Amino acid sequence: MSYDAILLLAETAIAEKKLTQSAYDNLRIWLTEPRYAEYAPQVVDHIKEGKWRELDDAFWTIIPFGTGGRRGRMYDIGSNAINDRTIGESAQGLANYVKDSLGDDARLSCAIAYDTRHRSEHFARLCAEVMVAAGFQVYFLQGHRSTPELSFTVRHHQCSCGIMVTASHNPPCDNAVKAYWSTGGQLRPPHDKHTIDKVMSVDAIQRTPFDEAVAAGCIVMCQEEMDARFVDAVLNLQTPGPRDLHVIYSPLHGVGTTAVCPVLDKAGFNQVEVFAAHAAPDGDFPNVPDHVSNPENPAVFDAIADRAQAVGADLALATDPDCDRIGCSAPLTTGEGSAWHTLSGNQIGSLLADYVLDSRTVQGSLLPTNFIVITLVTTQLTRRIADSYGVRTFGDLLVGFKWIAGVIDDEGPEDFLYGTEESHGYLAGQHVRDKDGAVAALLLCELAAKLKVEGKTLHEHLDSLFWQHGAHAENTVSVQMPGSEGMTRMQEVMQQFRRNPPTELAGSRVVQVRDYLEQTIRLPDGSLQPLAGPCGDMVILDLEAESNYVAIRPSGTEPKIKVYMFAYTPPEQLANLEAAKEQLALRLQKMEVSMRAFAGV
Repeated sequence: MSYDAILLLAETAIAEKKLTQSAYDNLRIWLTEPRYAEYAPQVVDHIKEGKWRELDDAFWTIIPFGTGGRRGRMYDIGSNAINDRTIGESAQGLANYVKDSLGDDARLSCAIAYDTRHRSEHFARLCAEVMVAAGFQVYFLQGHRSTPELSFTVRHHQCSCGIMVTASHNPPCDNAVKAYWSTGGQLRPPHDKHTIDKVMSVDAIQRTPFDEAVAAGCIVMCQEEMDARFVDAVLNLQTPGPRDLHVIYSPLHGVGTTAVCPVLDKAGFNQVEVFAAHAAPDGDFPNVPDHVSNPENPAVFDAIADRAQAVGADLALATDPDCDRIGCSAPLTTGEGSAWHTLSGNQIGSLLADYVLDSRTVQGSLLPTNFIVITLVTTQLTRRIADSYGVRTFGDLLVGFKWIAGVIDDEGPEDFLYGTEESHGYLAGQHVRDKDGAVAALLLCELAAKLKVEGKTLHEHLDSLFWQHGAHAENTVSVQMPGSEGMTRMQEVMQQFRRNPPTELAGSRVVQVRDYLEQTIRLPDGSLQPLAGPCGDMVILDLEAESNYVAIRPSGTEPKIKVYMFAYTPPEQLANLEAAKEQLALRLQKMEVSMRAFAGV
């Protein structure tokens, strides 16, 4: 069949509402433009076989190279899928921008690593081939390695940029590339926007065969050197203290055993058992609930905590597939037979903030110039803890650890102590510019061992922080909105909160609406005031009670709306902590019901 006949079949599918117009427009480009010639036969086969659903999913849009990189479902063809073409475009666009930015005489280099997902090594090798062809020296971490080790490698070798092939905690069908600047942090303005422009304008993708580049010394395998140096850098952050702690650790089928295990072992935690069911690197994540290795999901810890209870362990830890985030479960009390509960990302973040600051106080090295960093959707408990120690907090930041990393460099890494975000990302030290599961594991184990000597658990210590700073409760809800219809719906929901926000939530009056995209504050009478702060697609509804608010934003990496809810009772109003926590939990439930009803989701 001729291409005209093939396109006629696609046009008929549009008329029959089996294919969207945007999908047709993009697949037509893949059929007619020379740069996509190698993929055209597969597109033709799909059309002949009437695979309209697959074609619409793969072509309805161009998968965005967001401010961190590209993430999505893997499929061999399609502008809206992760495949050789879209990954190649990403690497080529990054190379083109770095070269333009640094100039012709610059020494160009790039560090590349990958996780345990399907095709991750293939995509990493492809990126290396593109970077070498563009004139870059490549430092390649052969074998599954963590995202923080990639960031460390960029900084250690003073690379121009870095690429990490991982889709973090996404389902097994997904993959992604994260792009890093020379700081070791993900791309920030203006580099993010300029790189996106270059990626979107890529025509030809140039590649040098991988083995040929290795033989020529253009690709250097550096994993053994970087493994040792990375572990040493993390160990520089350890604090002397108790090490009697029995830990069950799960890498959730990811790379964590290459980072967490050597760090804990060399730090003196020699009672660490790797949870056998999750130990094998496997991109299918076979033994994890719903095959999604996300430490934010309490269900992930059910089997791990069962094992911990069975062997009398003190703590259960789990890192996501690229080991930049961590979750934990711990007994509620030290009593025999105590129930185990997970801690939220905000709770872990607050506990670690207090531990880092307390340790510095004991050492006599805490200074008023020191600072911690949080985001706009991180619990205010962390800020209140920092205030009590007399250190600064930077928190007027959009969601994403790259903004935390940016503050570290902008304000001075010598004064940085700790950064945290609600989605289980934590960092101490100056060795990387991204969240680090290995650092968090070390700090959590040190804290848990210290509390064990004191006869307390993590949960009990969190309660002591509530008594001191007030009871805090948070909840995050994600509403999936996939496909072209989902994208339209996400935009409608955000506009609804901007243009016609609710006047009350959960029985509490909304006193102002902060719109970070339009940089305005909307008051109950409809008047607008300017909003100082970062510009991004997020709306925050402040309720009349202090520190009770709701934030809503579209995810930057997945097709979903995220709603963050915060409830708070000041310490002077606490009489019965358990009753207060129950009231806050009920308030969060009511907030969620109100938000869903208002948005129709």
